[in-house]
Amino acid sequence: MVKDYSSFGPAYRNFKVREDVYVPEPVAEFSGDNPFTRMAAIRGKNKDIKFDETYTYLDKSFKFNILNAFMYFVAWFVAFPLNRIRFGLKIEGRDKIRKNRKLFANGVMTVCNHVHRWDMICVLQAMRYRKAWIPMYSQPFNGKDGFVMKAVGGIAIPDNYNGLRKFEQALNELRSKNQWIHIFPESCSWNFYAPLRPFKTGAFNMAYRYSLPVIPMIISFRPRTGWRKLFGKGEPLLTIHVGDPIIPDLSKNRKEESARMCDLAHKTMLDMAGIVSNPWPSYID
Repeated sequence: MVKDYSSFGPAYRNFKVREDVYVPEPVAEFSGDNPFTRMAAIRGKNKDIKFDETYTYLDKSFKFNILNAFMYFVAWFVAFPLNRIRFGLKIEGRDKIRKNRKLFANGVMTVCNHVHRWDMICVLQAMRYRKAWIPMYSQPFNGKDGFVMKAVGGIAIPDNYNGLRKFEQALNELRSKNQWIHIFPESCSWNFYAPLRPFKTGAFNMAYRYSLPVIPMIISFRPRTGWRKLFGKGEPLLTIHVGDPIIPDLSKNRKEESARMCDLAHKTMLDMAGIVSNPWPSYID
């Protein structure tokens, strides 16, 4: 038996889930036409940073390394416990990371839906305290949160050719050091949106190019119960599900293989979240 949530609006058309799955009411008016609509405003004054060949995409200075270590310290010892307390975070399937640690020894890419301000904290907790580098839209780096975004491993994605060359050099260096990379393939955040939006295939092109296994993850929701009703009014509790790794087949054509990986990751995430019918296709080029 399934539950239908089409009544929630165009962005939930034909959206159906298993009977045991909780779907929170929409907290905003989501677009039923453009799944890549950016809902979050850039906070603070625009710094007008130029993301070109002069920008430092991968800061290797002593000052930044200390700041980065401090931010992860804060995440592990402050944000992680708060996430457990405020959002009741549960992690399902994390043993798949432990069982495949040899496979991940040379680096890995994680992907997850983008549905919450703290969803990257959820991913890091599922990764068992590993560090991750996160390619992000460049525009928010111009705002109030830009400093923190960079400090936690955010790498601005430029929108010009010269900048892209430097951006790729930074990724090449991370790959040579077997670092973990995280990407939100839905590209922008829609708070507490239960359906899974289509992915952009760039993440999977990157996984193919660098021969990185992909770990699909998805955040689903639970009703707020018990003492947690005392705070976080109107916000659901969170569960993050970890899927089996998807391995790129380098003997296949890059475009076709990237599309296969993208489609498989999307379907795996739908299944883990108990989504029976989804409003969107698996990917849009």
